[in-house]
Amino acid sequence: MNAENVKSQMRKGTLEYCILLLLRKEPAYTSDIIQKLQEAQLIVVEGTLYPLLTRLKNGGLLSYQWIESTQGPPRKYYKLTSDGEAFLGELEAAWKQLNDTINHIKNN
Repeated sequence: MNAENVKSQMRKGTLEYCILLLLRKEPAYTSDIIQKLQEAQLIVVEGTLYPLLTRLKNGGLLSYQWIESTQGPPRKYYKLTSDGEAFLGELEAAWKQLNDTINHIKNN
């Protein structure tokens, strides 16, 4: 079994959660989201992020607003919707439960 494959699947499984956490703080442009994820050691490329943002938007969890840029064309800034806030709350509860479960198994 390849540990890199398992680690990759673990990162993919938490990517939506991490994006929603970032957007809860403030609306963000795609490149800003990628930069923040990379700073957190979660490497993501645009080809992965764009379809995910579209899926979250189509699911009603995100909305976006075009904002004029001083460095080129307008930019699409994503932000959480009220449904996105509620969904994030569910993910936070699930994350806590999963973390508690893993810690229980590790410590017993």
